[in-house]
This record gives sequence, C-alpha cells and structure tokens, in this order.
Amino acid sequence: MTAIKHALQRDIFTPNDERLLSIVNVCKAGKKKKNCFLCATVTTERPVQVKVVKVKKSDKGDFYKRQIAWALRDLAVVDAKDAIKENPEFDLHFEKIYKWVASSTAEKNAFISCIWKLNQRYLRKKIDFVHVSSQLLEESVPSGENQSVTGGDEEAVDEYQELNAREEQDIEIMMEGCEYAISNAEAFAERLSRELQVLDGANIQSIMASEKQVNILMKLLDEALKEVDQIELKLSSYEEMLQSVKEQMDQISESNHLIHLSNTNNVKLLSEIEFLVNHMDLAKGHIKALQEGDLASSRGIEACTNAADALLQCMNVALRPGHDMLLAVKQQQQRFSDLREHFARRLASHLNNVFVQQGHDQSSTLAQHSVELTLPNHHPFHRDLLRYAKLMEWLKSTDYGKYEGLTKNYMDYLSRLYEREIKDFFEVAKIKMTGTTKESKKFGLHGSSGKLTGSTSSLNKLSVQSSGNRRSQSSSLLDMGNMSASDLDVADRTKFDKIFEQVLSELEPLCLAEQDFISKFFKLQQHQSMPGTMTEAEDLDGGTSSRQHNAGTPLPVSSEKDMIRQMMIKIFRCIEPELNNLIALGDKIDSFNSLYMLVKMSHHVWTAQNVDPASFLSTTLGNVLVTVKRNFDKCISNQIRQMEEVKISKKSKVGILPFVAEFEEFAGLAESIFKNAERRGDLDKAYTKLIRGVFVNVEKVANESQKTPRDVVMMENFHHIFATLSRLKISCLEAEKKEAKQKYTDHLQSYVIYSLGQPLEKLNHFFEGVEARVAQGIREEEVSYQLAFNKQELRKVIKEYPGKEVKKGLDNLYKKVDKHLCEEENLLQVVWHSMQDEFIRQYKHFEGLIARCYPGSGVTMEFTIQDILDYCSSIAQSH
Repeated sequence: MTAIKHALQRDIFTPNDERLLSIVNVCKAGKKKKNCFLCATVTTERPVQVKVVKVKKSDKGDFYKRQIAWALRDLAVVDAKDAIKENPEFDLHFEKIYKWVASSTAEKNAFISCIWKLNQRYLRKKIDFVHVSSQLLEESVPSGENQSVTGGDEEAVDEYQELNAREEQDIEIMMEGCEYAISNAEAFAERLSRELQVLDGANIQSIMASEKQVNILMKLLDEALKEVDQIELKLSSYEEMLQSVKEQMDQISESNHLIHLSNTNNVKLLSEIEFLVNHMDLAKGHIKALQEGDLASSRGIEACTNAADALLQCMNVALRPGHDMLLAVKQQQQRFSDLREHFARRLASHLNNVFVQQGHDQSSTLAQHSVELTLPNHHPFHRDLLRYAKLMEWLKSTDYGKYEGLTKNYMDYLSRLYEREIKDFFEVAKIKMTGTTKESKKFGLHGSSGKLTGSTSSLNKLSVQSSGNRRSQSSSLLDMGNMSASDLDVADRTKFDKIFEQVLSELEPLCLAEQDFISKFFKLQQHQSMPGTMTEAEDLDGGTSSRQHNAGTPLPVSSEKDMIRQMMIKIFRCIEPELNNLIALGDKIDSFNSLYMLVKMSHHVWTAQNVDPASFLSTTLGNVLVTVKRNFDKCISNQIRQMEEVKISKKSKVGILPFVAEFEEFAGLAESIFKNAERRGDLDKAYTKLIRGVFVNVEKVANESQKTPRDVVMMENFHHIFATLSRLKISCLEAEKKEAKQKYTDHLQSYVIYSLGQPLEKLNHFFEGVEARVAQGIREEEVSYQLAFNKQELRKVIKEYPGKEVKKGLDNLYKKVDKHLCEEENLLQVVWHSMQDEFIRQYKHFEGLIARCYPGSGVTMEFTIQDILDYCSSIAQSH
C-alpha cells in the first residue's frame, strides 16, 4: 500500500501541488468489484483546500488517473455502518450518497480517522460521523496500520502549528544574531541545542533552590485545612437551624394552598349557583301570566307570550355536567313542565273556543251576502287570530300534540263554514247566470246547493241542440228542443263572462288570504321548493305520512309545505266540485261559453302558477282547467258532428250552409274572446279541425244538391268562407284562406262556362266541329270545302242567332242564374259580369275561326261586341 501511495503522490498529486494524507482501497457496494482508491489530500499552497479524490487504474495500462474529486466542505455525513463490529462498508454523503466497501476494516478506520482530523483542523463546519467508534475520533495519532499509511506527513499534519507574530519576531532576531543560520543550518541547529541544554540545567537548579519555600507552602496548607474543618462544623449547625425553618415554611405553604383551594372552590360554587339562578329562575309575573293571564285581551296575550318565551328559555337552558343530578334543578324542571302543561291546555282550550265563536260570528254575516256575488271577508277573523301566532309557535315547539289537535279543530270548523259560504256564493252565481229561480230549475238546478241533475248523455244532447239552434234558417233542418237562438245573444254571453270572471276573482283572493294566514298562524313555511305534488285523493286524515311523525317533533320544511296544501284541501274541499258544476251549467246554457271559461280559467291558472306552481289554488284551478278544456274540445267535436249530420231540402235552393254561417259566428266570437289570451294554441288547433270539417262537408253537400248546381253551392260557400277569413285575419288559417279563394274562383269559372254553352248552342256545336277537323289535320283554309262545314252551313247557323235571339237567350240565362244564386252572398252581379266577359271571349274566338277558316267569304255575326255589352247592361238594369 505504501508503494501505491508514493506512486499516486508522484504521478497524480505532486503535479497538482497536493499532498496525499490517507488512502483506502474500495469498490462500490452491491456491484461487480471494480477497485479504485479514495484519497484524502490537502493543497500545499495557502489557503489550504482539502479534497477527497477518487483514483482509478486505467484500462489501457498500469498508470492511474484522477476520476472525480469532492471538496471536503461538501461532505455532510460519514456513516461507518457499525461502531462495534468490524464492517468494511461505509457511506459518504456528498450531493448524493456514495456507498463503498473497503478492502479491510483497518484501511476504512484509518481513512475515516484522517477525515475526522482534517475536518477538525481545516474546516469550520462539523461533519456528522455516524456509527464511528469514539477511539477513532481522538486527536492522538493511531498506531499500527494507520501510522504506516499516514507516515511523516500525518505527523506534520498533527504537530504543525502556525507561528504567531511574536514567535516570528523572536526567530528573526535569533537568526540575525547568527548570520550563518541560513548558509549553515547544521551549525545553527547545534548552537540552539547547546543553548537549550544550558537553559534546562538552570531550570533544575532553580527548582532545587525552592524546596524551602515548598515546605512553608505545605504548612500553610495544613493550617488552611484546619480552618476549613471549623467552617464545616459551623455550616452544619446552620443547616440544622435552616432545616427547622424549612419545615415551618412547608407547613405554612401547605396551609396557604388549602386556603387558596377553598377560595377557588367557593368561587366556582358561586358561579354555578349564579348560573342556575340566572337561567332557571322564572319571574313571579311570568308564572302568574302563565297560570291566570287573560288570553282575550291584547295586553294579556302579550304578557302570556313573553312569559311563554321566558319559560321556553328556562327549559331549554344548556345545563353543565352534573347539574341534572341536583335535587333543586330536578324540582325546578318539574315545575317548568307542570307550568308548560297547564298553559298549553289553557291556550288550546281558549283557541278552540275562539274558532267556534268566530265560526258562529261569520255565519251570522252570510245573509247580507246571499243576494250579492261576493264572498264574506275573513280578514277581521284572521287579524284577531294572528295575535296568537307567537303562542302557536311556542305550542308547536313545546307540545306538538296539542298543536296538531288545534290544527285539526281549525280545519273542521273552517271547512264547514267555508262550505256554507262557497255553496251559497255559487248558488247566487248560478241564479244570475240563468236569470230567475224558475229559469234555473229549467236548467236542472234544485236545492240550495245548486247541484246539476240529469245524466251526462242528456247534457251532451242539450249542448248539441243549443249549438245547432243558433241559426234560424236551420230550424227546418234539425229538431232543436226547447231552447231558441234568440235567448243566446251577445249580451247573455257577455253577462256570463262577467259572472264567471267575478266568481274566479272572488275565489282567488279568498284562497290566497287563507293560505297566507295558515302559514303565519300555524308557523308553516310555504316558499320552499317541494320534491313533488300530492293529489287530491291524499286527504288530510288519510295522509298517514305526516302522522307517522313523533307527536312532539316538528315537521321538516317539505312536510310543512305538504301540510299547508293538505289543510287547504280539507278547508276548501267544496271549491272544485262547485266549480265543475258551474262549468257544466255554463256549457249546458250555451256550449260557446266554454270559450269564455277556457280563456278566463287559463289566465287565472297562469297567474296562480307564477305565484306558487305547487299551491292549492294552482293545483285546483289546473284540475278545473282540464274540465274546461274537455268541454271546449267537446264543443268543437259537436260542431263537426253537426256539419256531418246536415240534410238539405230538395225543393229549395241551398245558399249559405248553416255550418258555414256558424263557423263565421264561432270564429268572430273566438277572436274577440281569445285576443291576447295565454292559450291561443288551443284555439288554433280547433280552427284547423273546424275549417277542415267545413271544407269537407261543403263539398259533400254540393255533391248531394239537386236543386242548386254543385258549382253554385261551392262558389257561394267558399266565397263566404274566404270573406270571413279575410275579415278576421286569422294567421293560422292563411293557407285555408288561399285555398277557399282558389275553390271559389275555380267554381265561378266552371259555372260561367257551363251556363254560357246554352244560349248559342248550335253555333257552339258548329265551331266545335270546325276545330275537330283542324285537329284531324285539315288545314284551316280548306275547312270551308267540307260539306258539313261549308259557307252555306255557316250562314244558316249564324242566321239562327240574330241580335234579338241573342238578347232573349241572355235574358233567360240571367233569370236562371238569379234562381240559382242566394241573396245573402250578393254574387249575381259578379257572376253576370264574368258571364259577359266569357261571352265576349267566345264571340272573339268565333270571329277568329271565321277569319281563318272562311277567308274572303264576307260572313260575319249578326251582332257585335257593343251589342253584347248593351244587351247585358239592359238585362241587368231591367231586373
């Protein structure tokens, strides 16, 4: 190892001005053994730099090369793995951990010892040595292998100390006195050795001369020891005295501690007593109010409310641990419970009496509302009861069973009261709709409840009859029963509309006011969202979901919302059937009333849903709206069925069909009713169904008509439909309006062409034959050579139609058209003008054929276009 050290010093470190202090042969742990050397070095120049260098033998030869170097100041930890057992493994923690295995434990220990000494000498920071034996971490230079490795250099490291300024000055003076010190160092060293021997001898003599003084010093020491013994005796006596004082002080301290502990306990006890007195003491005034307070006066109610709140605070105080074990606390809690029970019974009894009394007082005011279409005002009743709202909240939180009993009693009393009021209200509404009481009996009203009698089939039958009885001209076609159209004028429908609106306007604030009162009085939250809506079948008594609650536990928010709805259903259970009866009566009086009811009911449902879509009012009106919509659909279906059942007279002309006139009436009425309505879509669907039925049945009647030509029936009725749609401007029927106009135009043209073929029949047949010959391939100028169509035949046919005969034929045609057309539609002049234009067109066509097929013949008609115009004008004026 020494040879390797000298070789490394010579080849690697000396060229870099470094001295090799220690070396260890290592290999990396856990890998194939590739040996290398870790070297501890210092620089020869100042400032000294200490490094750990890894040296590895070159693969190409026997020389060594420097692989990597770490500054010793970067070394954080040296881990020797085991301080007791011999272990060649060790770790060096630089920027990362390097694990090594030394060739021997001695080499590892020598290297770690060298690192420790270099750290102590040159570095200010302390490297952490872990699992390293304390023997290695000593200043003395170890023997054995370590000495052989470090050699004289290690001694130099151990003994070398830097000279201070004074030492440097003394050496310089000494060297100046010996000028040959530099040129002859041996002589200078020999001189120094001689002077050192002389100095040692002088020191020995000085010591021997001071023996007497040593004896004197020893004597003084003996005397001092005696004095120390005396002082120790005195200190022992003082200690015994202090021990007695200490015992007395300990007794005083213990007494003070007990006094302090007693005071602390007294303060805590006082605090607990004050807590119980302050939080569990109910004032005598509150006790008296709970036991004897006047629940009828406002001042008494306020006093009882304050007392109930104070009692609730005392009962709900959060007791500290152990308070409930105190007898006084138990007695006070029992007293509070008795007060609560007593006051809860007294409050429930009083409120029940208030409910009953208010019901009687409200019933006495029903007479004055019996002749007016108004519902009694419950605001005074609500105002009086709302004074007890805070007490109801107290009762709800303290005794839910009594609170629930009060709720049920309130519903029982108020449901009977509202049932009487609402039935009387609807009875007045029905009487106002039908007129007198005798007239109401004609429509099936009996008794005070105003219930409708008769089966559904008879109601539908009468509805069909009343719809078909609107037009007086259809009275000969259908048997309509005992209701005439004269009774069903616009004034009657307007009156019905106002009465129905008044009914809904009275019911809506009544329900909203009662729902708001229930929420405030019974302290139920009504503005939280609900997970679902209950049906009417879930009656309050049958809805066991809310009853499965503990009698003393308040309902959650969603259940409170359900409870409001259930209470409203129980209290106003008669509203929906009464509304359905009223709707059935209105539909029975006039099926067109369903239009008014659909619009009004839709508007009120829309308003209620905007306020609260899950409220009782919104749900009830929504259910009734379904009935109204069903009646509206039935009205439309009845009209379509009546169209299909129409039978026309074989002896009289058809004219405008009854269902066409009824559609005009329906559309005009519907447009005035549904203006700015929310459910316009329902009307548009009904329009589509009706107009299709009108189109189909007009064509069917036209095909069956015997007295009036088919084209006339189609022309007049589709002209009427087109005029109606143009006047009303119904956007959803624009396509049908264009279709009606097209049908009217087509059938007008067809009727004109068909009618004009008769006055000049022979002339028409002659020229039809001419056109047939031309179509067969004969040239137009050669037609005159045909025997049946020569010039003589043409003149013979023309002579049969002089101006007088033409005028006579047109006059007969005018009379015939006048018989075909009805006076209502006033289309005679339109048709006559169209015939005039068509006749002139035919005349020009005949003249053109004569000019082309008989050129140069000089044959002309015996009347001119001006003659035709004069004839038509004269005929029209004469009639």
